[in-house]
Amino acid sequence: MSNEDTSVLEFSLGDDRYCIDITQVEEIVDADEEITAVPNAAPEVEGVVDLRGETTTIIDPTVALDVDTTTSGQRIVVLADEDGTGLLIDDVHQVLSVTSAAVDESTSSATTRGVIRVDDRFVVWVEPSALLG
Repeated sequence: MSNEDTSVLEFSLGDDRYCIDITQVEEIVDADEEITAVPNAAPEVEGVVDLRGETTTIIDPTVALDVDTTTSGQRIVVLADEDGTGLLIDDVHQVLSVTSAAVDESTSSATTRGVIRVDDRFVVWVEPSALLG
């Protein structure tokens, strides 16, 4: 990671905070549509919704990240990928500007880039491509 600032979108899953690189976000929408379950889908796939005529696969990041929390799933972060994927989250909080020095990469894993300290809390930087199975 370079020393340049990266803008990240901070969001919550239960009581915990996470973020993803803002360049990976196409849009954020309310989870008003009913999610249609897909038989035999991967455990992290909640199902699909129709967003403006496009089928969008909805991923539950708590399953993919193996975190023990219950989400209310009020928002969907639609990822800027060709596959039409959205992350089911509780809420969006802010866009942060982060330098590489602020990321504790010793805490990185297959699904995360590391942890960022923001004020009095930690924010886990998630790698969306790793959540998609």
